[in-house]
Amino acid sequence: MSVAALLLLGLTGAVGLGMSFLEERLPPRASAAGVAALLAVVAALAWGAGESSDATVQVATVLAVLAAVSGGGPVATGVLHAPAAVGVTGGPQDPEILRGGAWIGVLERAAIAGTLLAGWPEGLAVVFAVKGLGRFSELRASSAAAERFIVGTLASALWAAACAGVAVLLRG
Repeated sequence: MSVAALLLLGLTGAVGLGMSFLEERLPPRASAAGVAALLAVVAALAWGAGESSDATVQVATVLAVLAAVSGGGPVATGVLHAPAAVGVTGGPQDPEILRGGAWIGVLERAAIAGTLLAGWPEGLAVVFAVKGLGRFSELRASSAAAERFIVGTLASALWAAACAGVAVLLRG
């Protein structure tokens, strides 16, 4: 296993956490692109990694879940703000829609990474069902809220799945 990949995976989690705290001061698209680029480098290093020891696999798993949980917020926010970058107005950018989504996203990404790393992909259906049922009344009342929910959920879920995928690559 590549020590550089492990270090960069840990850095991805730390950078994601830092971006979450500095969210108001950083451009959302740049934050999302930066953390995604860092994970891409980790994935490239992990692709060529050989056999791993049990301790290294455990470290990779913990770091991947950390990266999934902490880096997903900036990624989802960046994706939600992406239409503004190309001059599209309106849409799901209103942060007042679906309050509490950041904490729900943290739990969602932890659950997604956990179910995938545990080898139980069926758990994804449970995560999405619980999240959808919990937001049903808000989603039904507003098309903007529904759009924000779908876009944010997909961005967050893809990020968590990518982090879990890197951990699987690092397992060898």
